[in-house]
Amino acid sequence: MAPLEFLRLAAHPLRWQLLGELARSDRQVHELTTLLGQPQNLVSYHLGLLRKAALITARRSAADGRDTYYAVDLDRIGAQLAEAGAALHPGLRPSAPAPPAPFGSVLFLCTGNSARSQMAEALVRHLTAGTVLAGSAGSHPKPVHPSAVAVMAARGIDLAGARSKHLSEFAGRRFDAVVTLCDRVREICPPYPGHPEPVHWSMPDPARDPAGRAAFERTAAELDTRIGYLLHRLHRLHRDDS
Repeated sequence: MAPLEFLRLAAHPLRWQLLGELARSDRQVHELTTLLGQPQNLVSYHLGLLRKAALITARRSAADGRDTYYAVDLDRIGAQLAEAGAALHPGLRPSAPAPPAPFGSVLFLCTGNSARSQMAEALVRHLTAGTVLAGSAGSHPKPVHPSAVAVMAARGIDLAGARSKHLSEFAGRRFDAVVTLCDRVREICPPYPGHPEPVHWSMPDPARDPAGRAAFERTAAELDTRIGYLLHRLHRLHRDDS
């Protein structure tokens, strides 16, 4: 996409608001209409423009196939913003900043606590060298999936000793962020002290994908990207509180 085309698309007030909301959490259309106070046909129209430009994606809900979750592609938007700056003046091309050293706590939830949430917990610990306290749990825990263990091992992360946990194990605990990775768990996610902003990543269960290990590798790659942005938010949260 040409820089000017991207700027025209993203600079529209409603589309910019949509991108901002989706940068925080995956959302359904009716949630976006409530958050923005706009009619559904208008929100759907602008979501369609953003999808056509590949700035956002859509996935059918695993909890109710009639629902659709929208998610933003922050990597693509970051690249488009960088291109726009460089097109105006080469001195505006950003250099890659050193990632901040975040700290805080995050809890990942899914149904079985056997793949997605376990992988997310392990990735946070690995990426932050333990400076962010990470946990994971499920509504119906089952053993950690062997493919999740294998895919994490290929990334130098040991999941062999991971233990599945029930949601109740973290009842009453305070977290900076609670991330639901499963559409079904999002519907029953319990409240947590301090009322952390709920974050939802609508990610399919790789164990149900006939692609086998390739599905787990895709899940790990998506989690790696999303977690990178989450860590920046945690850094900003604690910076603003200090």
